[in-house]
Order: sequence, then structure tokens, then C-alpha cells
Amino acid sequence: MGKGDINNMSKSRLQFENGRTARSLFCNDENNLELIENAFDIKITARDNFFVLKGRQENIEKIKIFFSELKKLLAKGAQIHQTEFTYLLEELSSRAEQSASLSDEKIEVPGRKKIIIPKTEGQIRYIQAIRSKTAVFGIGPAGTGKTYLAMAMAVSHLKSGIIRRIILTRPAVEAGESLGFLPGDLYDKILPYLRPLYDALHDMITEETLKRYRDRGIIEIVPLAYMRGRTLNDAFIILDEAQNATIEQMRMFLTRLGFRSKAVVTGDITQIDLPSFRRSGLVQVQSILKKIDDIEFIYFNEKDVVRHELVSKIIKAYEKYDELKNNHEKNTDQKKINKKSADKHAQEKN
Repeated sequence: MGKGDINNMSKSRLQFENGRTARSLFCNDENNLELIENAFDIKITARDNFFVLKGRQENIEKIKIFFSELKKLLAKGAQIHQTEFTYLLEELSSRAEQSASLSDEKIEVPGRKKIIIPKTEGQIRYIQAIRSKTAVFGIGPAGTGKTYLAMAMAVSHLKSGIIRRIILTRPAVEAGESLGFLPGDLYDKILPYLRPLYDALHDMITEETLKRYRDRGIIEIVPLAYMRGRTLNDAFIILDEAQNATIEQMRMFLTRLGFRSKAVVTGDITQIDLPSFRRSGLVQVQSILKKIDDIEFIYFNEKDVVRHELVSKIIKAYEKYDELKNNHEKNTDQKKINKKSADKHAQEKN
């Protein structure tokens, strides 16, 4: 805290129900109190079930908003992890206006987690779009929660009776959509390609319930190639890794949508594994469907990554590399054009 601010300092006491609640607000890690002090140029003293805040009044008010948001998460049954703490702290310290509430959009699921809460503004927009639109496209890098949140919304819709079944699908690019050489039934063959979807499901549904739902057709997991010719009513359909769906497959998938159904398409257009002669349906569909009212495109970026903070830095570094590479290729192409033009001019002159 700067010496020139001494005359402008205020002091405030922030009290909580008990010491356990107070400690959980900074993840039981006193290093996080230091992060708050550095972010807001303020002094915090933690005493059992209350904090003493000393600093400029506007900074004290921001910290009160910060702890109020974290308390909302606790009140709704969520646990505060370092991810939520760090994200909200960065939002409030970097913006003049109040941050959007993380706790306004919660997803209730029947499994071990009970309540899933979005951790970034991009994730909040994503959930709001899924609730209000028939088809939603979540496009962005890995670690932004595209698949996990879509799965949570599907399970929540199933639990509340809005839909009667969940359909999960993914292009099996590595197997060239030809799964016959793999051992076992269709479930065994496609499981390796849909493992990320299953990992998300296991957080929300017990193994026994999942097996029962699968046996009864309430949850169906199929390769994208097997979706042809079907009409899906009363279903929540998730197409994952959609950047690897061809133009024809994307069109086929989207026209499977039946009455009282909802579709969520997720993908990362920087990670396309299709052969060079095939164009991604996820790339093309953005220009075709963007103006249709009941469809929404949500774009995620490195700020929405909720894995290790290093992942955000890696994504940003690759984006910068791609930009430099594209600029270099454009400059190289332009030089070639200029050279051809100069050569042609020299020939005409001779």
C-alpha cells in the first residue's frame, strides 16, 4: 500500500457464520490472502470467523463483492477450489465494473457432485444458450468445459424429465469410421473414442445407473457414422469433437433433430484431424447457420480454460505462433506474386 494513501485509508470488518466458512473462502490457504492484498492494494487480517480489511474504500467494496460471490457458491452446495478463487479474483481486480456472478447459473445433477457451477463468463453464456436455444455450438480450445458442461446439462434435463434420453456421438476419425476390425460389440468398439464423454458421465451418474440407462437405451453412445437415417425425438444430443466431422456428416447430424430435442455441438477448429482433402463441417457450418434465431454459437478462448493455468499460456503461445506463421506465409506469397510480376515485366521489356 502506497504511503501517499494513508490519509485515504478505511477500515472494515467482514464477519461470517464461523471460522470454517471464513477459511473456506480463501481455500484454507493463507497465500491466497496475500494474492488478494496484492490485487487490490489492501491489507487483510484473518481472525477466526472475521476479516479485518484496511485500505481505500473502493477496494474494500470490491473485496466485499468478491467474498459475497464466493459465499453464494458455498450456499448452493459447491466447494470453492483454487480455480474459482483465482478466476473471480482476476475478474474483479482487472475490471472496474462488478463481475458477472458465477453462481447465477448452476446445474443440478443426481450424482456425486450434485451441483455444477460455471467458472467463467464464457461458460455462463454457454449454459444460458443451452437453456434457451434448440441447437448450440461450443467452439474453443481444450479445457474450457465445452463437453463437461454439455454433459451436465444433458443429465440435468434427463433428471427433470425435459427429455427422455441422451445421445452421445463423436466422429471416429482415427478408425476411419470403420470399426469392424476392433474386438467386441459396438459399445466396446466405440468406447475408446468416446472415453472423454464417459469420464464426464462418471462424475454425474454412478456406474450402476449408467449401465442400467445404457441397457434400456436411455443413454446411447454411438459413432457419428451410425446416426444416418434416424430421427431423434425427446432427446439431448451431444456431438463432441465436431471439428472432425465432414461437411456431409455435419449436415446429416443436424437434420436428425426431432421434436422436443436439443443438440449441443462441441469442437476446436484448431485441432482438425481430417485428411487435407476433406473440409471440416464445423468450420463451414458457422457461416451457414449463424443467422438462425434458435441456434447460437458460443466461442471460448484461453480465459475460459479451467485446467492448470499453464494450459492458458500454452494456448495463447500457439495462437501467437499461428498468427506469425500466417503473416509469414502471406508475406512469402506476396513476394512470389511481386517477383512473377517483375519477371513478366522484364520479359515484356526485352
